Amino acid sequence: MSKKSMTLLLALLLLMCMSAVLAEDTPITLTDMYGREITLSEPATRIVALTPADCEILCALGCEEMLVGRGEYCDYPASIQEIPVVQSGSDTNIEEILALYPQIVIMNDMAQTEDQVRMLEGNGVQVVISDANDIEGVYTAIRMMGRLMAREEEAEALIAEMQAAFDSVAAESENTGKTVYFEVSPLQYGLWTAGSNTFMDELAALCGLTNAFADVEGWAAVSEEQVIARDPDYIVTITMYGDGGMTPVEEILSRAGWESMKAVVSGAVFNADSNAISRPGPRLKDAAMELSAFLRNAESETEEAPAA
Repeated sequence: MSKKSMTLLLALLLLMCMSAVLAEDTPITLTDMYGREITLSEPATRIVALTPADCEILCALGCEEMLVGRGEYCDYPASIQEIPVVQSGSDTNIEEILALYPQIVIMNDMAQTEDQVRMLEGNGVQVVISDANDIEGVYTAIRMMGRLMAREEEAEALIAEMQAAFDSVAAESENTGKTVYFEVSPLQYGLWTAGSNTFMDELAALCGLTNAFADVEGWAAVSEEQVIARDPDYIVTITMYGDGGMTPVEEILSRAGWESMKAVVSGAVFNADSNAISRPGPRLKDAAMELSAFLRNAESETEEAPAA
């Protein structure tokens, strides 16, 4: 090798080494979804995620090995079952979390308290708050966690995958003017539904439907009388179990006073995958595709049904 070539090679190696050192010394800064400024000296390598959606986002970004703890409801993907479980919400045990020596705890503002945040930060743990309520909020959460983990490219790829799925569903859906009622909490526990500015409301629009409770803001309690009066064309329940030995669909179809509703008469009641459709994470794309498939099947059965 010539002297000139050797000099160029040494200069290149020196430049690479300097770039690596600078990259290690460059802090990571971001703003969480509560407007709090977060600064890390390096990408996080030890994380506790308290909410299922955030846990799913981290795993989808390829960061499962960085999870040292998970909330008790974090159950997807199945491979995380080996990760230690910690209590969340009102049962959160700060000592239990600190025993896992996390750098970061990701939590939701609905489930946790300001006191818990202060206690964790007082013990040197960074707290990042995730608060996605609509699809755009899910994208924000994905980008935030991609930044935390230095996985920005993976975050953008995940968002693009979700957007492509939503675009496909929208392209296949026709706006029929029909309505859908989302039953988030079943009758025996008091009816709750998804109103406007929620990801379920957006899924309805993607599938060409109008949310029967679009005039209600966010997640809200409703009465049987309100549901019956709005007489939706479709009912989507996210209940995971039935009542009195019946499946969730059977229970809805058998409710007294509901027998004349359009959705009940036609049997257009769908038991959606509760976790996919209720968690603001990557699997919302799966929920959209499943809802779209149900609607196509329901329409096909209606067209094939013999005239009365």
